[in-house]
Order: sequence, then structure tokens, then C-alpha cells
Amino acid sequence: MFSALSEYLDSIRARDPAPRSRWEILLYPGVLALGLHRVAHWLFTGELYFLARLINHISRFLTAIDIHPGAQIGRFLFVDHGFVVIGETAVIGDNVTIYQGATLGGRNPTDGVGGKRHPTIEDDVIVSLGAAILGPLTVGKGARIGANAVVTRDVAPGSVMVGIPARPTPVDAAEKQRGFVQYGTPCSQTFDPSTQKLELLQCEILQMQERIRQLMEERDEARKAVRSGDHAAPDRDTGTAA
Repeated sequence: MFSALSEYLDSIRARDPAPRSRWEILLYPGVLALGLHRVAHWLFTGELYFLARLINHISRFLTAIDIHPGAQIGRFLFVDHGFVVIGETAVIGDNVTIYQGATLGGRNPTDGVGGKRHPTIEDDVIVSLGAAILGPLTVGKGARIGANAVVTRDVAPGSVMVGIPARPTPVDAAEKQRGFVQYGTPCSQTFDPSTQKLELLQCEILQMQERIRQLMEERDEARKAVRSGDHAAPDRDTGTAA
């Protein structure tokens, strides 16, 4: 048991440069929340739902992290800071990192339909701050969900998702080979494809406006030339210029 705890604390230290020792990591709210969830989940599977919910509420009060007792969580989950919500039917793999403000939620909770309502997060996924992953979708192994992204469809393994709704974005090969990226967001300039399209459209509009301005100037100059030619034409009666 001590060996397993040491491995867990070391896995957090590998992803967070802040702690100076394992003892300091034991004070992390994410560590306490996960420990209490293990107890609550054991009670939940034993159909002791009230006790499981009680421990869940105590954990939420102490850590500001709300993990439903029914959620299935693998090894070495790291919840950095708090204000994280994980739904009842969520399934989380190994070595997953979730930052503050993230939500693994269900879709259309008002219809009363049970079953799988929450996402499945495979191994080595990073969910950045403020991200929302909604519905019974699957986030593939090694994917990164960017800050404030809203994911409503399956995510391919290794993808980097950004935007609302979230879309995959290209990542530099050297950046992709890194083992862990803080907050799941590369420091290099990686743009949202939708933003790129809008910028291209804006450039095209500016070019069209400039071309229209040039054509209007050419038209005005042509009209001036025609008018000047009419004034310079000779008078038919006198034979002199008008």
C-alpha cells in the first residue's frame, strides 16, 4: 500500500513542478478527493448509496471537487486545484490530468433517461482548465483538451481540441513528442482552425474592398475624360471649339 501511494505521489510530482516533497503533495485537495472517492465508490458498488453520497458531500465540502461515487477512476488521476465536476457514469483511465474548473458532464439531464450519460476518458489525457466534456463520448488516449473547450463529440487519440465546439488543431511534431504539456496547451502558437478561416475571409474582404476602390477611381477618371472630350469638341455651326 505504501509503495502504491509513493508511486501515485511521484506521478503527480512528475506533472507538477511546485511541490518540494511527497509530504507536500499529500496536502493537495485532488489527492484527498481521490482518496475519499475510493471509499465512496466502494460503498456505492455495495449499494450503500446514502453513505457513499455522504462521503461524496464531505469530500466536496473539503476540496471543492465533486466526484460522483459511481464514477470509475483508474490509476494516478491528478486533479490540480479544485472546482472539478465528474459525473456518475464517467470512466477515467490511467495517468489522466484534470485542471481546475473542468467538467465531465452529461447531456440533456432533464429527459430522465439513465444509462451511460458521461464521457469515457482514456489513458494519458490532459483536460485543461475550464474545459467541458459533455455526453457519453470517448476521448482517445493521449488527447489534450484545451482551456475552455467544449467537447460534444468523440476525440481521436492524440488530438488537441480547442474552441466552442471543440475541434482538432494541428500541433508541431516536436511539440507532439513531448511527454507532458502543462495545462494541455502548447506554448507555441497553435491556432483554432475556425479562427484561421475567419482571418482568411477578413483578408479576402479587405482585398476586395481595395479592388473596388481602384475600379471606382478608374471609372471616375474615365467619366472625367469623357466630359473633357465633350467640352473640347468643335461647334458644328461656328466651326470653333465650344
